[in-house]
Amino acid sequence: MHYNYIAIEGTVGAGKTTLATRIADDFNGKLVLEEFEADKNPFLPKFYKEPEKYSFQVEMTFLALRFQQLKDKLGNLDLFHDFIISDYYVAKSLIFSRNNLQEDEYDLFARFFNIIFSNMPKPELLVYLYLDVDHLQYNIRKRGRAYEQEISDAYLENIQQGYFDFLSQQQNNMRILILDTNQLDFVANERDYRKIIEAIDQPYEIGLHRIIF
Repeated sequence: MHYNYIAIEGTVGAGKTTLATRIADDFNGKLVLEEFEADKNPFLPKFYKEPEKYSFQVEMTFLALRFQQLKDKLGNLDLFHDFIISDYYVAKSLIFSRNNLQEDEYDLFARFFNIIFSNMPKPELLVYLYLDVDHLQYNIRKRGRAYEQEISDAYLENIQQGYFDFLSQQQNNMRILILDTNQLDFVANERDYRKIIEAIDQPYEIGLHRIIF
């Protein structure tokens, strides 16, 4: 791989974890997976049922989990892996909180986030997996997490737009690669997976790059 630290991002159901895990296995990468399970964030199932009531708690818990995990994983040298790959970028906390929180809650959250974010390393390449809402909903139903089944199309569209806004704002500071994977099945089709690997393993300049397969 051309990069020492790659982050795979995307809206709920985009295939971030599946892709990051496969790449880590195939290319000897150190894998960092987001700790999203209910036992790690007990507010998550409650949030999907009552978002207005539990949005601040769920976002603060995620922020603490992400910060602690990346501090532990990225702060230690690893002689047994060639690079680091993660299925999230810590800035997603700001994207989701912008959508989920009331204005006064968001202002408070952003203050905490900015203190933490300034001390976190940026990935050398940020990969965003784009899927339309119909494909996202299909993947959500297929993996069958009970607390995700009530996620609305509007929620997914809002989160996706939040990502687009963020990526646009960061294009002068980071290498960003948007992959439109609507016509691919990189889980079941080896050729599709290899197309993604070829796209990721390129020497990109700082800026926003997009590939439609």
